Formats: sequence, C-alpha cells, structure tokens
Amino acid sequence: MTPQQLAICTGCKSVALAESWLRYLAPAMSLYSIDTPARRAYFLAQIGHESGGLRYTSELWGPTPAQSRYEGRADLGNTRPGDGALFRGHGLIQVTGRANHARMRDRLRKRFGDTREVPDFEEFPELLAQPEWAALSAADFWDDHDLNTWADMGSVDGVSDVINKGRKTRAEGDANGFAERAKLTAAGLKALGVA
Repeated sequence: MTPQQLAICTGCKSVALAESWLRYLAPAMSLYSIDTPARRAYFLAQIGHESGGLRYTSELWGPTPAQSRYEGRADLGNTRPGDGALFRGHGLIQVTGRANHARMRDRLRKRFGDTREVPDFEEFPELLAQPEWAALSAADFWDDHDLNTWADMGSVDGVSDVINKGRKTRAEGDANGFAERAKLTAAGLKALGVA
C-alpha cells in the first residue's frame, strides 16, 4: 500500500501524514489478518471516519451533551469522578471508558505476551492515543468484533453499526456518520483495485 492509497482510503488530506501512519498501520493490519484489499478498504474507511482523516487519536472534548453522559456510566466502567473526560475516546477507533481502556490493555498484553511491553491504558489512558497503540488498538478492536466477516460480505452498514452502535441494527445507514463511512469505503475499494 502506498501513502497515496492510504490517504484516499482514510480521507487524509496530507500524503505526508498518511505516510507517517503507514509504518504503524501496515504491521497492525497484517497482524490481525486485515490482509485483502477489501478488508483494508473497510478498515481504513472506518478509522478514517473515526479519526477525522488520521488527524485525531483523542476524542475532541467540549464536553458535548453526549460526552457529559460518559461521566458515571457503569457500563463504561466510569465509576470515579472525572472518568468521563479522562477516558474519552482514544486511538483510531476511539476506545471509550475506563473498562474498555483496561480491556484493550489486557487484550494487547495477551496478544503480545512477553514480546512487547504494553502500557497500562487504565493508569495512563492518553498512551492509547500514541500512533503505535492507536493503530494496534484499532486492529485489535476490528478483530475482537469479527469485522473481517462484515467486510468480506461487503456490508458497510454491518461494519459501521458494530463500530458505532456495538451491534448490527435492522435499519440501514443509521450509524453516526454513515454517509462518510460509505463514501470512504467506496473510495478505498477503488484505490485498492477492488471496485
């Protein structure tokens, strides 16, 4: 994959920025079997949308009304005062909540064993925003949610729903930002020679 292709697939406005990400994304995709042009197009479209074209690895904080509701959410593990802002979305797929940061730490530690030191993302959540961990956590999330299956079926809606809503919904196109996700996927498929 070239930096130009990565820029198209993610909606990144800078080929230089895409090139800087390629060194992290290529091995992460390989490690998690995101290894066909279609799988790559679907994956890169989603992280492109989630990260604003590879510009953001931390959720922009207002807080908006939706972000204010992160505080005190037991389903996210946000049980301590200040957890909402501290455990805002980090990484290229925006891992959100204390529990999800800890789960990502545990999954990556299990994956790498003693071969790579994985930071404690519950103790230091901002480390999940660093490029290496942002790329690996996105690929791990993809794998954990079996998104290669949805990509292999050619379902932009399935991939988008699972990432945005946590599950496939009945409605078509109801994921947040679906139009952009679909547009990036189409552009990525074309750039990678699938469509």
